Order: sequence, then structure tokens, then C-alpha cells
Amino acid sequence: MLETAALKMLPVSALLADEEKKASTSKLPLLELQQRFLDLRFGMFVHFNMATFQDREWGDPTAHAEQFNPTNLDTDQWAAAARSANMTWGCFTTKHHDGFCLWPTATKVVSVRHTSHKIDVVRAYVDSFRKAGLRVALYYSILDMRNDIRHFNITRDKVQLVKDQMTELFTNYGEIDALIIDGWNAPWSRITYEEMPFSEIYRHIKAMQPDCLVSDLNASQFPPGGLYYSDLKAFEQNAGQKVPQQSDLPAFSCVTITPEWFWKQKDVDSPLKPVTTVVDEWLVPLNRRHCNLILNAPPTREGRLAPNVVKRLEEIGRAWKHPGPAEKISEHIVITTPNLATAKPIRANANPDTVGPDEANDGDFGSSWYLDDGLTAGWLEIDLGKSQSFNVLSLVEPVGRWKEYGESRIKSYKFERWDGVKWVTLVEGGVPAAVTIQRVSRTSALRVRLSFESSREGLHIADMGVYDEPSA
Repeated sequence: MLETAALKMLPVSALLADEEKKASTSKLPLLELQQRFLDLRFGMFVHFNMATFQDREWGDPTAHAEQFNPTNLDTDQWAAAARSANMTWGCFTTKHHDGFCLWPTATKVVSVRHTSHKIDVVRAYVDSFRKAGLRVALYYSILDMRNDIRHFNITRDKVQLVKDQMTELFTNYGEIDALIIDGWNAPWSRITYEEMPFSEIYRHIKAMQPDCLVSDLNASQFPPGGLYYSDLKAFEQNAGQKVPQQSDLPAFSCVTITPEWFWKQKDVDSPLKPVTTVVDEWLVPLNRRHCNLILNAPPTREGRLAPNVVKRLEEIGRAWKHPGPAEKISEHIVITTPNLATAKPIRANANPDTVGPDEANDGDFGSSWYLDDGLTAGWLEIDLGKSQSFNVLSLVEPVGRWKEYGESRIKSYKFERWDGVKWVTLVEGGVPAAVTIQRVSRTSALRVRLSFESSREGLHIADMGVYDEPSA
């Protein structure tokens, strides 16, 4: 099917009216949306963009638009192949790291609008998958080398460009179940959540489609036990990210059926992932860990899936049938705002040699402060600089970082605020999870203290968090 979608895009100025007025009145609870996503169990990732035509993983950001030239685009075939594998949803690369847009964006950057064929591939994808009864998700890269959206190069105009493109994707293509974001706060892109403001863009998306789950591929930067800047925890298997055995977060794991993400000319003869690997080693055990598997099947330069990929997906479908709804999950708080405690003055009851309490609020989950030998209780106290409002507190212990640190060493803990006269308890508990994120009634304080008793020596604190999250 050669899709020749018309290039009718609403003007961005008309779409950027009051965002709150655009918010849907049918907003579902986040827990229900996460559960609905896990019930899908198995989806198709579709990496198809400029890199496909260059035998690269990242496309050349200087390439002329005409290099993107699918000669026989068939998104109906993609959807049929997904159905043959008993997949229930798909996710498509609307824009990868090189910055070429596969929809005719009105934002005046290079896109399919500038090709002779002018095919709106995003439109073709969403129409085909919906027609086949499949749910629809999109992928979008914040890193954009073509338009110089890079670390140290972010301006308000570039933030607006991202928001304008999000506006197009979320107002012109119907209901989007999930957005997978890449190239943000990653070790290889280094674009921070402050440079490209996460909470602002997150709210922008939710104002247009509050039922869309927003997931940032940031697993390498945060502990696996918390939903930091992500409605769904993402684990990229190709990057070696493993879902913990006892994980109880709503998550997905993405991996390729071919050796790499984008189709290479050699892939016509390259070995594909075996059916037993996909089903028995990935799909079934991951589903047991509240994790949806998304298997990448990259189209060729024609715009079709190669015969070997189609055949392997059919074989997977014969080996695995959708078993129905997933096991119920519990509620988890999503962090979307900056940690008010990061890089603020901090004190502790103990300062071992070469270790300071700053290692508990330096923004690096790989560092930690710990108690001196012989101590069985301690505290950390943060000065927020001025009275600050907050309603979420977090405690991260480096459980599992070392073989000998396999479980929590905290016997009990307590968060308090200073009211000017005395310490007032906000929340307390017994043995916490490795990552404990708790909502409290919104309050204000200049100083916040975490105190604890240990069950054994060598207790470490990797991070102490104070957040002012939007009301649920």
C-alpha cells in the first residue's frame, strides 16, 4: 500500500491555545492506564527513518530529504505481521536522533514534506494499525542533530520547537496510547531535564492527551525501583538493561529481532532472534514481572518487512498466544519535577573519611553516604535555602549495587520538617524498599531531615529526594 496522505496540518498557532481547555474530561487514573498497557503484553517497535537508507543506526543529519525514499511503503503489511505474532500494539519512530520528521510538520524543519513523494508515514502507520485492531504508540527523540538540539545548545526557541511538534503529533493523529521518548538525560546525549524542561513538556502532552502514557528511555540514569520522569519504566535490552526479578513497576522491555535497530542491507541474510529466545526467555518471564515486551521489526528501504522477518513473526505467533489480562499492579508515584534537595547544603551526624553527606543529594544515584563504623543510627538534614512547598519524599538505598548489599540495612526511618521551633514528623516506616517514594500532604519547610536506625553496620543512603509534584 503506497500511502499518499494529504499534507493537511493545522497551523501551530491555532493548536497552541489554552492547553487546559484541551484537556480531556475522560481522564483515567494513571494506575488504570498502566494496567491497560500491561494487559497488551506484546508489541511491535518499528524503527524506520533516514538511517534505513544509509545502513546506519543514527541517520546523517546533513542528508537531503530525498534520500528518504520508500519505493513500496506498506504499513498494512507491518500491521498484519504484528497480528500474526499475536502482538496488540505498535510504536513508530516519528523522529530519530538525526532530526528528520516522518510527518509533514509545519514547524519548518526538514521532513517528508520536502520529498517528492510527500508521504505522511505517521498517518499511514496509525491508520493501518488501528484498522488492524492494534493500539498505537509513538517514539520521538529529544536529541536532534539536524536542528542542533544538543547539550549546552538548548534555547527557548528549541523548547518551543519540541512543544510545537508534540502539538502536531497529539492533535492530528487521534488517540495515542503511549509516547516513548529517547535522547533525553541519556549518557550519550547529556541533555538534562533542566535544559529541555521535562515537567513543562510532560504537562504539555498531558494537557492534550491526559490518557497518554509518557515514558522516557532513562533506565541507565535512575534506580530500577522507581518511576523517575516516566509513567512506565523502560528497559532497553540491547543496551544490557535487565528487568529485576522482583520488579513490581509497570514497565516495558525493548529489543530487536534483527541484530540492530534499523534495517541494514545485510539483514536479508543475518540471523534473526530465535522463537524460543523471544517467547521463552523474554516474553513469558517478562510478562510475569509486570513488563510488556516490544520487539523491533525494522522495514527495508522499500518500506516493507523482509520475508525472513515476516516468517519469524508468524512463527512467534504460533508459539505464543495472548493469555489475557496481566496480574494487577499496585500504585507507584511518578516523579516529574526536579529534586528540590539536589545540591543544597546538607549535614549529617557522621562524616567518614573521604565521604560527605553531599553524596546523598548530588543527583548521582551511583554515589552514597554511609554511617561511621559502630554507629547504628543516623540522620541527614537538608537546608532548602528558603521555605519550599513539597508533597513527595524519597529515600534510595543502594540495595543490589554490591553482592554483600543484597537487602535493606534500615530498620526504621522517619522524615521530618523543621517548623521553626521543633521537628515535625511527616512520614515514618519500618524496613523500606530499595527505592521508597511517598506522597505526603503538601507542606512547606526550610529544612527537611531524614533519620533512621540501622539493622547492621555499613548502611548507605544513595539519594534523598524532596519534590513538589502536581496534584493527582
